[in-house]
Amino acid sequence: MAVALHISNGDGTDLPGTGLARHIVYWRDVLHEGPVPAVGREELRRVRAAFLTGAHADDRSEGMRMFLGRDAAVEANREGEYVLWFEADLYDQLQIVEILARLAELEVPAERITLICIGEHAGIARFGGLGQLSPEQLRELPATNACATLTPAALELATRAWAAFRAPTPDGLPAIAATRSGELRFLGEAFERLGREYPSTRDGLSLTERRILAATADATQAGAGADVGDAAGAGQGVTAGEVFVRAAAREARPYLGDSWCFAAMDRLARAPHPLLDVHPAGTPVERDSLLRLTATGARVLAGEADHVELNGVDRWIGGVHLTGRDVRWRWDEGRETLTTGG
Repeated sequence: MAVALHISNGDGTDLPGTGLARHIVYWRDVLHEGPVPAVGREELRRVRAAFLTGAHADDRSEGMRMFLGRDAAVEANREGEYVLWFEADLYDQLQIVEILARLAELEVPAERITLICIGEHAGIARFGGLGQLSPEQLRELPATNACATLTPAALELATRAWAAFRAPTPDGLPAIAATRSGELRFLGEAFERLGREYPSTRDGLSLTERRILAATADATQAGAGADVGDAAGAGQGVTAGEVFVRAAAREARPYLGDSWCFAAMDRLARAPHPLLDVHPAGTPVERDSLLRLTATGARVLAGEADHVELNGVDRWIGGVHLTGRDVRWRWDEGRETLTTGG
């Protein structure tokens, strides 16, 4: 494997320490956040770089250079082999299908692509990612069932999944969520989790938003809060960091990092009819910010009001741009699938 191009989600994984990976590319794109439209590669690079910069998520100040560098490395290796090191969560699964769709476009034979992908590891109760593994543990993975040489069918599935994700409507997502593949074995569950980011028919909340509100309520009831006093009156507040930990614990797989979760909290607090109060008032949500449910937030969490109908939405999920107070696509809680009103 030493001569192959190794691709991973970030440098938190010690691939250099394994001695297996001499040439490494890190993908570093949070594809489940912001626009990922069905445009050409050059335009997509521009869109993603602009989004990450605008969201203050380009912590390395790499901008377009990161996208240009990684894409050039992938294309330059088209006559060689590829080894992908990834995990089961949605963040990684979207990166996998983007990479595989590109390799299929470059006509790289499937047998020259190896995927190493795990969702758990012996001895780790709640597996969070490859970054938890030592170089010795990483070095063992190619000899386990976590490692697969891909087939043309896997590349075709990845291409369909990438197209479905970037389409302007989510009509193709349920079919990918229902897919069971021996090689892309975590793809179906990841796309099912993606579908739950659409506003719910129950309350207009995405699953992430509901978990944030529920975690805030639970932490407050558990006495984890502190007294705050502001223009809205005195009450109990819990730190955004505590809410993040509780919300993350509800996920079957790692999902949002803390900064993205704080951004979601901030949107809930800055809505026309806020679902969260933040202390200090008028400040962006940070780890030590104190949160509490508003009366409206409690009503929405109880299913007595609809967040989208109250506050509207302006959010991209892949290639779908959800806007306004009457969104066409919702996650149907009863049927556990995406539904459309028209």
